[in-house]
Amino acid sequence: MSQIIDLRRARKEKQNIKSREQASENATKFGKSKAEKLLAATREARLREVLDQHKLTPNSEYDAE
Repeated sequence: MSQIIDLRRARKEKQNIKSREQASENATKFGKSKAEKLLAATREARLREVLDQHKLTPNSEYDAE
């Protein structure tokens, strides 16, 4: 005896597989790896830290003059 197939479920499953394949292609085409994201965040934090170190801030001792 043959199996009964729910056509609605089969169609949705086929659509899900297709969308997963598209997502995978997009991830390889446009995405960054976790290591690349971490490296970029670390560099940005370091640059922000260096910039903050070079800021001129008024010193309360010299404001009185």
